[in-house]
Formats: sequence, structure tokens, C-alpha cells
Amino acid sequence: MPANLTFDALKAAVAAGEIDTVATCIVDMQGRLMGKRFVAQHFIDGAHDETHCCNYLLATDMEMYTVPGYRSTSWAAGYGDYVMKPDLATLRRLPWAPGTAMVMCDVLDHHTHKPVPHSPRAILKRQVERARAMGFDAMMATELEFFLFDETFADLHDRGFPLPTPKARHNVDYSIWGTSADEPIMRDIRNGLWNAGIPIECSKGEADAGQEEVNAKYSDALDTSDMHAIIKLGVKQIALQHGASVTFMAKYDHCKAGSSSHIHQSLWQDGKPAFRDEADAHGMSVLMKQYMAGQLAHAAELTYFLAPYVNSYKRFVVGMFAPTKAVWSRDNRTAGFRVCGENTKAVRVECRIGGADLNPYLACAALLAAGLAGIEGKMELEPEMTGDMYAADNVREIPNTLGAAAAALRGSAMLRAAFGDEVVDHYVHAAEWELHEQNRVVTDWERQRGFDRA
Repeated sequence: MPANLTFDALKAAVAAGEIDTVATCIVDMQGRLMGKRFVAQHFIDGAHDETHCCNYLLATDMEMYTVPGYRSTSWAAGYGDYVMKPDLATLRRLPWAPGTAMVMCDVLDHHTHKPVPHSPRAILKRQVERARAMGFDAMMATELEFFLFDETFADLHDRGFPLPTPKARHNVDYSIWGTSADEPIMRDIRNGLWNAGIPIECSKGEADAGQEEVNAKYSDALDTSDMHAIIKLGVKQIALQHGASVTFMAKYDHCKAGSSSHIHQSLWQDGKPAFRDEADAHGMSVLMKQYMAGQLAHAAELTYFLAPYVNSYKRFVVGMFAPTKAVWSRDNRTAGFRVCGENTKAVRVECRIGGADLNPYLACAALLAAGLAGIEGKMELEPEMTGDMYAADNVREIPNTLGAAAAALRGSAMLRAAFGDEVVDHYVHAAEWELHEQNRVVTDWERQRGFDRA
């Protein structure tokens, strides 16, 4: 597996004329990579230590609008700077971008040089350290689904985002023939990411026309989240080079399947899987059961970080493989939490609630916080549910609107203890703004429904 660049290897590549650009990237609230592209020699000479960005980058919406009401920054406070601190362990080439390397950065306070508490990478790091203090390494993987289209990003934008044309014209789930139209792009995606030091295992057709999934190797929670963010960037940039476009929307068309980001999780201790107990009927340790119990108990509070937009909730539709019930089951794709790898060392819990639009750092941090709360509280795992969860009555529902998820987040004592009041309030405000914008904006659906009939 190609290793990430060391700083010395970067110097050598720059001296040899192989690399001339270094992209320094932070993660914003939406999970996007933001930052600067440096002349590589200038990065080596000084920017590798730190650079700066406007602190509005952690206080905007999807449109990059300067949302009022955040305590962390505002027009009144002058929108000052954050420090971008490169994490040189993440330095890597981007093979699909000639002469380019990139590095992930942590976000620090400009004056104190302490981590900005509501920055996504800092939120996850805090929970990873919490697990480590309990003796555990948090291991995770995210499966990313997306749709691949014939039209370019620019063409769709300029035409007001009409329904795009999928590369494949029919359901291509697992189909080798059906994904043939996608394969020239998907091959470049797999190989490009692999050569960027991201251990891609496979891609496959998913459950609708033009839908694809790409999977990277199980890793520690922070590395998994970094890979997730870079995979999204790589998929978009490689599609752009092919004159195509993709979307990671949770639901781009109400007639189509949604796109998910299932999150697989386990804890390891001293290099061994702590979720494994050979004496248990299903190979699940007491620790694993407590971890799952915590996630089930706090499922509603987690949902905002798994489904952060109004559109996210349109994915939760009966019969389209997105769950509607926050229950657990073994190897059952209708449950919100699925136990995979039963009776093996790979036994783990898969959270199926999240959409492809989630921020991986926030989602992994929230799931980890709830799981650790279950362990600390020695919570008892409720009985397994079997059969069709869509048809189950009187069981725990996943919040079905952003408003309900935001209310659960606002009242979460568990997440307030884990993340801090300031962080929870920051993201509650983001949810409330999203709802405000939904209520303000007139949609195409409203015009189509009421223009000549109202």
C-alpha cells in the first residue's frame, strides 16, 4: 500500500520537480475540505508549521452564507482568523491532480493556539482520546454511496439543477454489466484514491440507476474520517475530469433510492477486538452489548449528526433499505443498527441511519460518545428484534424530521457532557438555520403544485 508522504519525501519530490503545489485543508461544518493551495516550496519553508483562515469557515451554511447568531464569530466580532495547523502525518500525493500533495489541518484558536472546540476534527479527537483513556482504540469504516451522472457540474448548475441523467439506465446493484458505463470513472476513482494512500477495497453498483458505492479499509476513527472527506473530494474531482458529475445528497429524487453512509464500529484493546467473546452465543462481548445499548438509548440525540439537512429525512422511506426504526438485529438490513461478523473476530455494529451527506467526524464522534456512555453506565442491551422492522409497531423510531432531531440534540445531556454545551449549541443553531431557510424558500415542488391550481 503506498504510504503517505513524509515531510522529507515531500522535500525530495519538490526538489525533483515532481510536486509544485500543496493543498492545506480543514474540514468545515458540512464535512467539506476548505483551505489554500500553496506553492510547494513556500509550504516547506514555513506554511508547514501553520497558516491561517477566516473563522467564518465554521459558521456558514451550505451556501457559504455568514449565518447570524453564532457565539463563536460574527460581524460584530469582526470575523477574525483561525490557525490551520497541518497534521503532517496526513501528507499525501493526489495522483489525479498533477504535481499536487495535500495535508489535513487542525483548527486552532488564533490567540491561544488551543483546538477550536466546535471544529469537526477536534470533536472527534476528543472522543477518541476519551476511548483511549478507557483503554480502547476506536475502529470504524464508512461506506459511501453516490450517484454518477452524464451531465457536468457546470451544465446542471447553469440549468437550475434539473433531474440529471444517470450513467446507468437501470438498477445496477452488484451488476458487473450494469456498471459498465460507470467503470471508466470508477476505475480511475479506485486507483487514484489507492495511489493517494487510501486503501480502497472495492466499488460496486448500488440499488438504483447510476448509484455507486466505494469502500475503504477499516481503520481508526480519525483516519477513517480523514479518508471519507478525501474520498468525497477525489470522487468529485475525478468525475469532473471525465465530464461527469456526482451527488452525495441523501435523496436527489423522491422516486429513487437514497444514498447512505453506513458506519461500522468496534473497540479494540491491546491490538485485539474487544467486541469479541467466543463464549457468547453470537460472539458478542459484554462490552459490545453495553456499547450498542448506549447508541440505542441515545439514538434520537445522535440523529442530527447522521442526518443534518432537511433533505436527509427524505431518505427514510419504507422499503428502500434506509431504516426507520432505531433497533438492533443480526444481519438484518431493515434495522437501524445491524450486527455484522457474528461469531468472528470482525464482529461489529453497523449504524445504518446516516446518509451520504453526513459529516464523518461529527457522525463518528456522536456514535462513539453514545457507545462510551453505554459502557460507563453498564447499560443492558435490549432484546434483539427480528423480521421486517418497517412493519414493527411500538418500537423506537428514528426522528423523521430535522426539527425533531434538532430538539433531541438540544436536550441531550449525554452529548452536552461529551462535547460541551458550546459545541452542542453551535450545531443546534446550524440545524435551526437550515429549518429557517427551508421555511423561507419557495421550491420547485410548490410552484409545480400550486402555480395554476391554487
